[in-house]
Amino acid sequence: MFTAISVRDLTDLNVQQFSVLRRCPAPLRIAAFAMALLLIWAPLAAPIYGLVSYRNLVSIVTMALLYIEFIVLVQIWGRYVYCESGLLQSYGLRCTWQNGQNLLLGLGFSSCSLVALFGLQETLGWLVWKSPTLPLPRILLEGLLMALLIGFVEELLFRGWLLDELQRDYSSQSVLWLNSSIFALMHLIKPLEDALRMVFALPTLLLFGIAMVWAKRSSHHPRHPKRGLLGLPIGLHAGLVWVYYVIDVGQLVQYTQRVPEWLTGIDKNPLSSVTGLLFMGTIALLMRQYAKP
Repeated sequence: MFTAISVRDLTDLNVQQFSVLRRCPAPLRIAAFAMALLLIWAPLAAPIYGLVSYRNLVSIVTMALLYIEFIVLVQIWGRYVYCESGLLQSYGLRCTWQNGQNLLLGLGFSSCSLVALFGLQETLGWLVWKSPTLPLPRILLEGLLMALLIGFVEELLFRGWLLDELQRDYSSQSVLWLNSSIFALMHLIKPLEDALRMVFALPTLLLFGIAMVWAKRSSHHPRHPKRGLLGLPIGLHAGLVWVYYVIDVGQLVQYTQRVPEWLTGIDKNPLSSVTGLLFMGTIALLMRQYAKP
C-alpha cells in the first residue's frame, strides 16, 4: 500500500512540475525540449565520435540515435507536459488508408513536377541529359529509400512537433510564417562555406516550408481537425528529394552554360535559382488552393 501510494504521489508531483512548462510561451517550451534532447543525446553520442573513425558511419549512427530519442521524448513530453497520450498520432502520424494515399499522391506529384521542370530546361536548351554514371535501378531504389527517410524525419520534426508547439500559442497565419522561416534557417546550420552557398536557396526553402504547412492543413485529422495529417507533406518532400538525388548522384544532366547560374541553379542547386523559386511558388499556391476547403 505504501509503495503504491508513493509511486502515485511521485507521478502526480512530476505532472505538476512539468505542467509549469505548459504555461510557458512557445519559444521557452521549444528551447526546453531541445535542451532536454541534447542533454540526453550528448553523453551517448560522445563515445561514438571518439571510438569510430569512419565519419559517414558516425554521422548516420549519431543522427539515428538522436531521432530515436526525439520520438521517445515526444511521448514523455505529451504525457507529462500536456497530459496527452499518443502525441505522435495527434501530430498527424497515423497509419491509415487516407494517410497512405496522401503520401503516394504527394510523392508522385512532386517527383513528376520536378522531372517536368528539368524537361522544360532541356527544351529551352539550358541542359542536356546524360547516361547515368551508376546503374539507374540502384540509384532509383537508394534515392527513394533515402528520400522517404528524410521526408519522414523532417516533416515529423517541423510539421509535426514544431508546428504543434507554435499552434498552441499563435494564430494560423503567424504559425505559417514562423514554421516556414525556422525550417529555412535551420538549413544554414552547417560549416560556414556550405552555409554561405545555401543563403541563395533561403527564399525557395521558405516557400517550400509554406507549401508543406498548407499541404498538412489540406488533409482532415479524424481527432484534431485543425492539425491535419502528415502523409501529403512527407510524400511531397520525399518526391523532391528523390528526383534531385537521382539526377545529382547519377550525374544525369549537364548544363550548357547558355544562361546565367541564377536561372538554372547556383552551384548546380536548383533551389538556388529563379527557376526553382518560381517552381516552388507554384507548388505552394497549389497547396494553398488545395487547403482552402
